Amino acid sequence: MKLQAIIFFSCFVLCFSSALIAQDFQGKAYYQSKTTMDMGNFGGNQMSEQQRTMMLERMKSMLEKTYVLSFNRTESVYKEEEKLATPSAGGGRMGGMMGSFTAGVQYKNVKDQQLIQDQEFFGKQFLIQDSIPKLEWKMENESKQIGQYLCFKATAVKKGDEMDFGNMRRRNREDEKKDNEKSKDSTKSTNLLDSIEVPKEIVVTAWYTPQIPVNQGPGEYWGLPGLILEVNSGRTTVLCTKIEINPKDKIEIKAPTKGKVVTKNEYAEIVKEKIKEMQDMGGRGRGSRF
Repeated sequence: MKLQAIIFFSCFVLCFSSALIAQDFQGKAYYQSKTTMDMGNFGGNQMSEQQRTMMLERMKSMLEKTYVLSFNRTESVYKEEEKLATPSAGGGRMGGMMGSFTAGVQYKNVKDQQLIQDQEFFGKQFLIQDSIPKLEWKMENESKQIGQYLCFKATAVKKGDEMDFGNMRRRNREDEKKDNEKSKDSTKSTNLLDSIEVPKEIVVTAWYTPQIPVNQGPGEYWGLPGLILEVNSGRTTVLCTKIEINPKDKIEIKAPTKGKVVTKNEYAEIVKEKIKEMQDMGGRGRGSRF
């Protein structure tokens, strides 16, 4: 009965707000994103506790970010808020490599099912164009208050993305041992991507509010009957801290246009190739031509 009440409330709010949506409806939502990372076994015996601490400090700017989602009825732009850069805390070539990923504007069009990501990688600009990932949401029997908005819970399971650095983890040692035994080459692999993995499936929990009846959310998330205010996906939590509805200044929502156009899979191959190149050159990849 509670689930039916949630669905009824969602439909009621959507119907009640249809006139509002038909107008020039716009808004901004501010999100804080935080990713936790287990550094306990990072680097194995080759990295001291002091080095791990330095690495974690260097990566903090990557693990804690603030974003702004500008949205209307069918489109949205999601981008990181600009802030002053903090001095480098060291961390070696791994920290340097991770710092070379600079995500720009992410554009979503839920009507055309289009996602465009402005992405910089080692000084080269890319436009990653693909369809919006679609999740099979399951409506749950829970609700909670986020700020002044009543939110409802939905869950889904998404496939792990091999380029999802936030959910990367060290591979199971038994799996590594089996792979080495199967390999004809007795030389132990030194490829960074061979020692880490992303879970094949990741549980996603979202909290959405029908009080803001748009089919939008932070990052790649969408597809619920209301704006998504919180997402928990693996080690990452994204929480909305502020919302502006129909601000005085008109919001301009445009898709990024500069950069080499690639698909998500093509970009993943480019990244893997560059990481291998860096390791083959003993960490001198930053000075090599891309």
